[in-house]
Amino acid sequence: MATTETRFTFGTRLPQPIAQVRPDVEAALKAEGFGVLTEIDVQATMRAKLGVDQEPYVILGACNPQLAHQALEAEPAIGALLPCNVVLRTDGVDTIVDVMDPQVVLALVDAPAVAGIAREARARLMRVVAALEGSQAARAGG
Repeated sequence: MATTETRFTFGTRLPQPIAQVRPDVEAALKAEGFGVLTEIDVQATMRAKLGVDQEPYVILGACNPQLAHQALEAEPAIGALLPCNVVLRTDGVDTIVDVMDPQVVLALVDAPAVAGIAREARARLMRVVAALEGSQAARAGG
């Protein structure tokens, strides 16, 4: 397992297939007050729409209702930037979990109240990634 990061995501690499990782992702999200509102199976969509075969790739739309409500109250148009996407993608035998960095995305909204909400969402999502890495370490025996 290894931490992953781009300019707009953070996450981890886990040595299991998506089907085994997904329940852990959903449980870790739930522990931080997030639910999965949407799912996009990119692999199935690309196959159906373009005839393209690719590795498994799933986008989960995660939402923390309290934080979303606060954000919508501060800026009603912010719904265009919600929910927080969590990607589960295959890389060899591993699954990479990429989490949208809400601080980066919500920085598009120039409002102090939104910045605070984004910091809270990021902290919670960072704990989701830490929990995934912790449960993986426990499975590996260390």
